[in-house]
Amino acid sequence: MISNMILQIGLSLAILLLLVRPLGAYMARVFQGSKTFLDPVAKPVERFIYRIAGIDHASEMDWKTNALAMLLFNF
Repeated sequence: MISNMILQIGLSLAILLLLVRPLGAYMARVFQGSKTFLDPVAKPVERFIYRIAGIDHASEMDWKTNALAMLLFNF
């Protein structure tokens, strides 16, 4: 029983360590605005969601809008 638990924890940690570098590199490219391999699939979906929600992707939120969004989301 304990050996099974140790194996599961070890396997989870190994998978996590294997994914850290590629996922971190992908996230860095997304936040920098660079092109990624998921852009052909993700960009149309993102634009569709923005259009439905009425969001301008080029504008940034000020602190009041951000606070209101956080409060509404957590409500």
